[in-house]
Amino acid sequence: MIAELGRYLIAMALLASLVQMVFAWLGANRGGEGPLSHVAKASNEVATVSAFVAFLLLIYSFVRSDFSIAYVAAKSHVDKPMLYKVAAAWGGHEGSMLLWCLILCLFALAMVHFGPKLARMRLRALSFQGGLQGLFFAFLALASNPFDRVDPAPLAGADLNPILQDPALAFHPPMLYIGYVGLSAAFAIAAGGLWEKVAAKDLARAIRPWALFAWSGLTAGIALGAYWAYYELGWGGWWFWDPVENASFMPWLVGAALIHSAIATEKRGAFPGWTAFLALLAFILSILGAFLVRSGVLTSVHAFALDPERGMWILAMLAFAALVGMGVFALRVTHLKEGEGFAPTSREALIGANNLLLAASAGVVLVGTLYPLLAEVLGARVSVGAPYFNATTVPIFFIMLVLLPFAAFLPWAKGGMKRALAMGKVVLWCIPMVIVGAIFAVMGAPFMAIVAAMIGAWVLAGVSMDLWAHRQLEGSRLALWARGLAHAGVALIALGAAADAARPADKNPLMAPGESVTIAERTLRFEALSRADGPNYLADRARFTTDSGAVMAPERRFYPVANQNTREVAIRSSLMGDLYMAIGEPRMREDGQLAYEVRAAFHPLIWALGLGALMIMLGGMLAFIAHTHSRQSVSEDSLA
Repeated sequence: MIAELGRYLIAMALLASLVQMVFAWLGANRGGEGPLSHVAKASNEVATVSAFVAFLLLIYSFVRSDFSIAYVAAKSHVDKPMLYKVAAAWGGHEGSMLLWCLILCLFALAMVHFGPKLARMRLRALSFQGGLQGLFFAFLALASNPFDRVDPAPLAGADLNPILQDPALAFHPPMLYIGYVGLSAAFAIAAGGLWEKVAAKDLARAIRPWALFAWSGLTAGIALGAYWAYYELGWGGWWFWDPVENASFMPWLVGAALIHSAIATEKRGAFPGWTAFLALLAFILSILGAFLVRSGVLTSVHAFALDPERGMWILAMLAFAALVGMGVFALRVTHLKEGEGFAPTSREALIGANNLLLAASAGVVLVGTLYPLLAEVLGARVSVGAPYFNATTVPIFFIMLVLLPFAAFLPWAKGGMKRALAMGKVVLWCIPMVIVGAIFAVMGAPFMAIVAAMIGAWVLAGVSMDLWAHRQLEGSRLALWARGLAHAGVALIALGAAADAARPADKNPLMAPGESVTIAERTLRFEALSRADGPNYLADRARFTTDSGAVMAPERRFYPVANQNTREVAIRSSLMGDLYMAIGEPRMREDGQLAYEVRAAFHPLIWALGLGALMIMLGGMLAFIAHTHSRQSVSEDSLA
């Protein structure tokens, strides 16, 4: 009964989304108010409630282990801990697509109540959002229904992929989807505003809060995923340039460009066409990410599905959304009037340069991600990995970071580099830069790591001076702190990445109990190995003691249902960095003694990466609050 009700609710949400699309459009044609618009809003409420109840039913089916539902049988097991039973509801393709559709409806519901003030523009945006809902609900109902039955029903279930049975992965997809799907609101508002020929400043003002909220969620989702890859996959690094990681990174880069471009458009009318284009492109790249993750064209531990038929559905949706969005852009962009001109050393010019660099970095990531696929279609096999991405993106990021602190001290429209240099006391920025560079050089860091560390210190010094110089501006402290947090977060990530690149080489010995290994002047002794079985896995737990007396207990696990081995690392964190231990399979050494594969690593200042991501997210949310709850004033106009 639950499965049939779930299917019915998805069908109802599909129908309501189509009604929302049609009646919102007709309501806009009638002037923006009246019975047609009320029907559109009510239809959105029906779609939202239907999707929400369907999602609750899916979670309930996992909790009660209803293996008559094919999706539940494929992603759960009777012995699985309750947290992962619930998380499995969005841990696979079908359930995650239902969550995607629900978030689409929730953003449309928020748009009804908090969307653009112009009624016709709000209804146009609601219509475009309804069209997006219709596309994804149709895909869910016809090709990816999470309530499809299986007969006969298995007794125990197949279990979720063991590496996904982790607390970070329980929260990573919802946060990521707030970003991915939230960019649909920017898409819909941009399309609606373009169609209604809304003034450039009003369009940017309408887009900006939605872009800020979605981008902040995307930041949190990416950070959680990177942390999960760090400690769960045993990669030992925080970013691997995995194709699915790239799929989320591209809309993040474009979203960052969109936010900065919207600032310039809202304040000065600069780059109006670019702002609208980026708003459309960001969500198109989100759909592209869904295609890469779910079509089977890429092999990744992050991939949800390996189904070419579903991939063709998503590719068709991608093409349709791109054609509609870019079609509206082509028809209406000429009606967006540019603001007054600006000098080459004005704040607008620096924001424009920042936008070009962010777009260029997204472009090179896109090329590196898609090129192997295109080459394979042509009959060649090409692998594009970290060397390509590091060689192409790192120089662009370095240039962006060098320029980043200057914008806060430049005036709008007029050139003022000399005044900015004096006001910012840029000479003082060089002192921490030189000190940090010297420290990294003494550590024996590679040249590029030294450069990255110096640039990170440069940005931190610039942000500190920004906060000090503008501390007395009235009515703008929230916006000031938002900018300071976000930019300081970027600097911390640069410092953390530089330190990680300078880390000592990992140790991978074969060790038996009683033996020791030294890494980064820290000695770890292998004390013993014991059983540590869990509710749905078998485990061996190693016990290592450090020279300071601390205990580290990495595990190697075997999940019988999935027939899969995993490694659970042990991490000992300190202000200096993370001591990282993993234990692998047993082997017979040449001396005839049974020993175990051990991985010992030290990651200096790795905490700076997580703290930096948190600061960027908080900065984005503070900017969102500042934009939505404060009125524009002369003092605020001096901040971006």
